[in-house]
Amino acid sequence: MNLTTIRNRGESEVISRRDSMQRIAAATLGGLGFASLRSGALSAAEQTRTAEADKGLIAITLDLEMSANFPVREATHWNFEKGNLNDETKQYSVEAARRVRAAGGLIHFFAVGRVFEHPSVDWLSEIAKAGHPIGNHTYDHVNVTATDVKDLQFRFQRAPWLLRGASAEEAIRENIVLTNKAMKTRLGIDPAGFRTPGGFGNGLREHPAVRAMLIELGFDWVSSLYPPHPNTAAMQEPTAAILEGIVAAQQQAQPFVYPDGLIEIPMSPISDIGAFRTGQWKLEWFLQAIRQSVEWVIEKRAVFDFLAHPSCLYVVDPEFKSIELICDLVRKAGDRAAIVDLDTLAKRAKREA
Repeated sequence: MNLTTIRNRGESEVISRRDSMQRIAAATLGGLGFASLRSGALSAAEQTRTAEADKGLIAITLDLEMSANFPVREATHWNFEKGNLNDETKQYSVEAARRVRAAGGLIHFFAVGRVFEHPSVDWLSEIAKAGHPIGNHTYDHVNVTATDVKDLQFRFQRAPWLLRGASAEEAIRENIVLTNKAMKTRLGIDPAGFRTPGGFGNGLREHPAVRAMLIELGFDWVSSLYPPHPNTAAMQEPTAAILEGIVAAQQQAQPFVYPDGLIEIPMSPISDIGAFRTGQWKLEWFLQAIRQSVEWVIEKRAVFDFLAHPSCLYVVDPEFKSIELICDLVRKAGDRAAIVDLDTLAKRAKREA
């Protein structure tokens, strides 16, 4: 059984990765003998696979875009200016990257292309030079599953002439290509993967044409799936049942490979937007959901992809408690967990497919 099967079965059917690796190790020892194993009979690649398979892999991902309803709920103009990052969002991103790097990990960022229109991208260059990967999040934060131009993005609803007669498919493709070019021009780097604006409960399973386009544009993996999960009414503390439901949804947030070979790296619930915009939670409730979810992932040697937005977090979590909690949980887990980027998750998913 591999992680792909986790999304379709209940927790009771999840096989412990530790037990699996013990069986593999026993078989290996039987064939090679303990002395030959100690002398390097396993290749470096095999040793890496063994080590990764027996860890809970935690990714911290931050989407670089502005978020409606922050810093105040009345702020909705960001829907039309997703890439107009304010100074607070930029500063939070830089400091978050510094903290996670100091903890021995990396943050995987995803930037909308309009960010690169700013006079200076020195702050983002600093993040990239520190080793943090930056992926493509489209140029205007468009809906990549849209088939009608009116469903692409608020900006094009208000100013449809910007599309210059392009179809929805043409506009989506241009949005992705433009972001690639912007990153190369301003930072001198290629995008590290692709994340769809918004998450889809079934990922891109019903959108083979979108997957084909991403493959054609050179992407090996996509982060598009955000599984359904329970949430509270506004400003209500999550019950034990709600939190259990969020933890249970982690099973549906495990990486897998589509039939055409594109790898899916789902986003793990609950996101900061789900908690603080939809649920209007207190920070302590969000931290509780993160703790329980990450602890489950570490126990099951599974995957957790923390989804958040600096434009939200600088308002609701100015002391970086969410990120510090994740780093602390991984540190305490020792060799049972690691903070990695999404490329690492994609490679493990491919090996286990």
